[in-house]
Amino acid sequence: MPGSVQGAQGSGDNVHETVGAYALGILDDAEATQFEMHLATCEWCGQQLDELAGMEPMLAALADLPAAQGTPAIGESLSAKPTTGLADRLVGEVVQHRAKKSRRNFFMLAAGVALIVGGPTAVFATTGGGDEDPQNNVLSSPAQDSFMHMEAKDKVSSTDASTAVTATVGTESKAWGTHAVLELKNVKGPEKCSLIAVGKNGERETVTSWSVPEWGYGIKNAKTEQARNPLYVHGGAAFTPDQIDHFEVLTFSGKKLVSVKA
Repeated sequence: MPGSVQGAQGSGDNVHETVGAYALGILDDAEATQFEMHLATCEWCGQQLDELAGMEPMLAALADLPAAQGTPAIGESLSAKPTTGLADRLVGEVVQHRAKKSRRNFFMLAAGVALIVGGPTAVFATTGGGDEDPQNNVLSSPAQDSFMHMEAKDKVSSTDASTAVTATVGTESKAWGTHAVLELKNVKGPEKCSLIAVGKNGERETVTSWSVPEWGYGIKNAKTEQARNPLYVHGGAAFTPDQIDHFEVLTFSGKKLVSVKA
């Protein structure tokens, strides 16, 4: 490369292309090292590299153009005299930049490999197990974990006759009120819903809200396991458990999907 670079100094075309490729960092290690040896002794190339600093987007665009278009004129316009020691400083900065870029590419590659290797395992752990029994999942949401660890006496279920939606609400007393966990089945989407705690005094508090995707939750004969799995959500109410009369699952439009006695 040094011979071809020096020989092309008069025309500027090949020199400009080489300096542009070096500034963009697209030369391989051997080519870049060879060019750096030339750069240390070539004032013209040092001048080009100094002027091209920070112009990667323009160089990237020029890289797509035929070699005969535009580059000689641009090369002629880069005529500022380089400062003392510019070549040495530029070589040091570019070598350091290349080292940083190499480290960054290595970490990006490592992250990609981790995703490829870990991805299938993570998906299996989240959705694996029996089609109908969410307790078989290796990993589950915090809401599902809470629901599964609640005692049966703290859970109440109900199925609405008109919507066929089934809800089971588990509750536990907290110093701040009531922690409520909902298991919801046979709800179709897309929809947005809320779990409402209705007090014995008639007051209403929103425990939590969520979106139902188009495939729904807890659909018994659905084609995918994702749609067959129930929804688990949880939240809190300021009511104590003995102050709650019942829970309601409502759509954002106000339609009642199911009501569960506390």
